[in-house]
Amino acid sequence: MLPESLKPLEELALNLSWYWNGPTKELFRAMDPSLWESTGHDPRKMLSQIDAGRLQSLAKDTRFTRQVEYAQRDLHDYLTMDRWYQKYSADVEDAPERIAYFSAEFGVSEVLPQYSGGLGILAGDHLKAASDSGVPIIGVGLLYRHGYFRQSLDAQGWQQERYPLLAPLDLPLTLLRDADGEAVTVEVPLRQETYRARIWIAQVGRVPLLMLDSVVEGNSDAALSVTDRLYGGGVEHRLAQEVLLGIGGVRALREYCRITGEPTPTVYHANEGHAGFLGLERIREYMNDGIDFPTAVEYTRAGSLFTTHTPVPAGIDRFPRDMVVDQFRNFAPLPLDQIMAFGTEDYVGGDHGVFNMAVLGFRLGQRANGVSQLHGEVSREMFQGLWRSFDVSEVPIGSVTNGVHHKTWIHSGLLELLETPTGDSETVIDGYDWSALDRVDDNTIWSLKQRMRGELVNMARERLAASIRNRGLSGNSEWVEHALDPNILTFGFARRAASYKRLTLMLRDPERLKKLLNDPQRPIQIVIAGKAHPADNIGKGLIQEMVRFADAADVRERLVFLPDYDMSMARPLYPGCDVWINNPLRPQEACGTSGMKAAMNGAANLSVRDGWWDEWYDPKFGWEIPSMENIANADQRDAQEAAALYDIIENEIVPRFYERDGNGLPTKWIQMIRDITSGLTPKILASRMVREYTETMYVPTAKASAKIAQGRTAADTAAWKQRIRAAWPQVSVSRVEGLEQSAMSLGTALEINALVNLGELTPDDVDVQMVVGEVDDDDELHSIRTITATAGEVVDGARRYRATIELDRPGSVGVTCRVVPRHDQLSNIAEMGLAALSTD
Repeated sequence: MLPESLKPLEELALNLSWYWNGPTKELFRAMDPSLWESTGHDPRKMLSQIDAGRLQSLAKDTRFTRQVEYAQRDLHDYLTMDRWYQKYSADVEDAPERIAYFSAEFGVSEVLPQYSGGLGILAGDHLKAASDSGVPIIGVGLLYRHGYFRQSLDAQGWQQERYPLLAPLDLPLTLLRDADGEAVTVEVPLRQETYRARIWIAQVGRVPLLMLDSVVEGNSDAALSVTDRLYGGGVEHRLAQEVLLGIGGVRALREYCRITGEPTPTVYHANEGHAGFLGLERIREYMNDGIDFPTAVEYTRAGSLFTTHTPVPAGIDRFPRDMVVDQFRNFAPLPLDQIMAFGTEDYVGGDHGVFNMAVLGFRLGQRANGVSQLHGEVSREMFQGLWRSFDVSEVPIGSVTNGVHHKTWIHSGLLELLETPTGDSETVIDGYDWSALDRVDDNTIWSLKQRMRGELVNMARERLAASIRNRGLSGNSEWVEHALDPNILTFGFARRAASYKRLTLMLRDPERLKKLLNDPQRPIQIVIAGKAHPADNIGKGLIQEMVRFADAADVRERLVFLPDYDMSMARPLYPGCDVWINNPLRPQEACGTSGMKAAMNGAANLSVRDGWWDEWYDPKFGWEIPSMENIANADQRDAQEAAALYDIIENEIVPRFYERDGNGLPTKWIQMIRDITSGLTPKILASRMVREYTETMYVPTAKASAKIAQGRTAADTAAWKQRIRAAWPQVSVSRVEGLEQSAMSLGTALEINALVNLGELTPDDVDVQMVVGEVDDDDELHSIRTITATAGEVVDGARRYRATIELDRPGSVGVTCRVVPRHDQLSNIAEMGLAALSTD
């Protein structure tokens, strides 16, 4: 038991905002610095283990108790005062009171190890930035009793996995209980049985994160294992987890809101397809209230949005159709055939034997986005089959580029230089002046960077020594004490060991790499980390290849592989690097936020222009590795891109870093640190990302949800859609007149007439559009624009439509006519996937 004056420490330890609150973290560290280190910087563990005598001494220390009181008041103010969203939403009609954010993993802190990599870290940063901005999000995820695996290496450099057991009571969690103090559970279907799951709550600043746990007495062995480990087991195990996340997650939300009195969310955000089943549960809820299936679908879609994170088909969860049928055959009152239709790949090249979770997400979300501008483009091409009657540019998948939480990832010393008491302005965002380094002298900036690099070197040596012992190679480990050098140009490379990320591209010419590493005057050093999925032997092989290279006596002090990449490693790794390497196969990197975290700490990026780097690359912020996408042969492509990598390091990066002025300072390099901080960091903030989601996705979704809930809007919209689909086969464009003028010169006005057969539909049901674009060699239209035609008289049963087209660009111009459904509840013209095109 804590003394009375120290009781607030329990509240402070339970709210994960301490993780990005420097003074509160320092308060815990000061209680017992050695215990703070041995407990992995975990306040709850430290409070449970600290010596009683030390607590009594601290309780009598008035200076310390005043700091505790201040930290408690600071937390209270943080949780209650108006922030960005409260000011923004005051003038926004139908602004959402609550937003549900579903994700299979959340990387909030290493003390809550419920993440595997970028997706989870992004989700954690999303919650933290939402908390800082006051955006009323509720997170929904699963509590994995073994988390993700811990990585080690054997003597041969092969990845080993272990899954330590995590006890919920040892984690910063509280159990959701009812008024009688009983643990609340929800029932979830698992094929032909029903089991119960408990709800744990992690408080992430202002944001509650609900985490479902299937380890409940009375559950079958199959049910107990559902939340055993993240991304573990086979396809049946994955399906069970995604059912719990989606269906159980919605039910957990209902219980949480009922007990706490919180408003029910009006916006549901599925972060990747893992959470797609939440839409089915919401439809079921509406139908249980007496609403018919088509209307329930409209209610659900209006309040839902879907974020896709993968630019390759192999990254999508696809389940055998029979397995999904078995899971949902008794999911009354939803019709089974309709459930299956939501996830069917009923497009050219699709596999009718699988259930596609991304397709489900797109069909049950009225809005969708990729996670960078380039990824949005790739996604529109990748999923055009769902809207095959429309141009790629019209596929309704937008983009919100990811960001990272600056208070988590920026080194404390740099944050101190940037912090300002002034309010937001052109350069001041979220309490930090991103142009502040323009007023800081070179020596101060460089001294801080040297300190960052030194901290990385110390961390790397400690981890390297532990790895050497674990591998049984400690007989000759004196060299570890000299591994890396805090004064040498340092590169970082850390990410999942997926094949497309090309961990070993830098080994393409090992002798040239060794020459760079061991240059007697201007050497470089590289710190590498990353995990391969337990089932990915190719990825494990890449790690082994890198480890074996790093084990060699002539490079081991300059290139190191650090096992067990996690948040505790990442926090000193990013600031300590001068350059961050990223060399994926373009365009297979959806975003790639590791480079953002390095950039926030003044590191330059050396990257293929993929993901976020494609839209924000600037020579002031780093270097572009040319992408040889035109080379079909993979080996030749790798060879050329690797050569470019070496050339840039040798001829551009090394000279700039080692060029010093009369005071021994690399002034050009220091200026690059300033440019990155002022010009790039504001763009890659997670607060920017969350605010963009709020303005472009959450608020429009909430408005659509509110509008469709008025009167009979949802029912009328559903009935209208059914009528349109039934009548659409009769819709056609029978003749287009005026196309013979389409080769005329720039500035010509074309008068186009079209005869359109509407069948049982009326002119109010449709838009007739003239689609104008450039014609390519395959007679396809590109760079299209549309002109809405005006309805005229009826001629021989067909309606005449007229439009005037101004030719505003040179080149070969093509014009076609199409008919699309029109309704004020449609979010875009492609929503229903229907279009009747002229054949002229």
